[in-house]
Amino acid sequence: MAGNSSRRGAVRKAGTKKGQVAGSGGRRRKGLEGRGATPPAEARTKHPAAKRAARAAREAEKQAGRGGRQSQGRKALDGPENVLGRNPVVECLRAGVPATALYVAVGTESDDRLKESVQRAADAGISILEVPRTDLDRLSSNGLHQGVALQVPPYRYAHPDDLLAEARKQQEPPLLVALDNITDPRNLGAVVRSVAAFGGHGVVIPERRSAAVTAVAWRTSAGAAARLPIARATNLTRTLKNWASKGVQVVGLDAGGDTTLDEFDGSGPVVVVVGSEGKGLSRLVRENCDAVLSIPMAGPVESLNASVAAGVVLADIARRRRG
Repeated sequence: MAGNSSRRGAVRKAGTKKGQVAGSGGRRRKGLEGRGATPPAEARTKHPAAKRAARAAREAEKQAGRGGRQSQGRKALDGPENVLGRNPVVECLRAGVPATALYVAVGTESDDRLKESVQRAADAGISILEVPRTDLDRLSSNGLHQGVALQVPPYRYAHPDDLLAEARKQQEPPLLVALDNITDPRNLGAVVRSVAAFGGHGVVIPERRSAAVTAVAWRTSAGAAARLPIARATNLTRTLKNWASKGVQVVGLDAGGDTTLDEFDGSGPVVVVVGSEGKGLSRLVRENCDAVLSIPMAGPVESLNASVAAGVVLADIARRRRG
C-alpha cells in the first residue's frame, strides 16, 4: 500500500510541472520542424549589413537626384538587378554603374578581377558584404556566379517632356533619338553612347517591347547613361506626335528611305527614330515620320546594325551643325 501511495504521489507531482517532460507525442510536430535556411544578412532588417545596404541605396538615390536623374514625374521601374560573374562585375564597376552592394561568397578564392572589384567598390562607397555561397546560388539559375555579385538599383527614367525642355534650356536645337523595336540592351547602350558623343540631348524608348536600361546597357554605354537622360514613353507614337506639334522634325531610319542622308539638313530641332535591323520601324511610327532617311553605302551590305546606323546619322548631323 505504501508503495502504491508513493507512486500515486509521484505521478501527481509530475503532472503539476509545466510543459512536456519526455517528448511531445507528436502533438507539437510543427514546433519541432526546422525553420529553413537563415536569410542573408542584408535581408535581416536589424543586421548591420542590412543597415549598410539601406544607407548605400539612400545615398545612391540622393546622388541620382543631384545629377538631375530624378525630377517630378520620374519614377523607378522594375526592381534591382544582380550582375553575376567576375568579368561582368568588374566591367560594371569600371563603367561607373551605380551599384548599391557588392556580394562576395565566403571562402571565394581571390584573383586580380576580384581584388579590383573590391577596391573599386570601396573607393565608390559601395557596401561590400560577405555572404554564404548558397545565397549567391539562389541568385543564379546555373550557379555560375564565381563567388561574386553586384546589386544594381532600378534605373530612374526621365519623362519624355523633360528631354525637350532640357534641350531648349541649353538654347540649342533639340537633337533626340527614339528607339523602336530595339530589344537588345547592348544596342541601347551603344546608341546612348553615340548620342552623348555627338551632342544629343536624350533618348526615348517605349515602355513595352523594348530593351531597358539594365547593367548590360550601362556597361555598353561606357558610363554615358549616367550623363544622358533616358525617358520611357507609354506610347511612342503619341510622344512623337507631341514633339512634332512643338516644331520637332521626326525622321525615321530605313534602308529603303525616300531621302538620303546626303540630302538631309538636320540643323533644326530633330528626333531620329531608329528601328531594329530585323523589323525596322513599326507601321504607326513610320506613318508619323516627316521623312525616312537611308544611308548611302558603297558596298553590297544591305543594312547596318541599329546602333551603327544611329552613330553614322548622328555624326553627320553633328558635322553639319558645327559648320
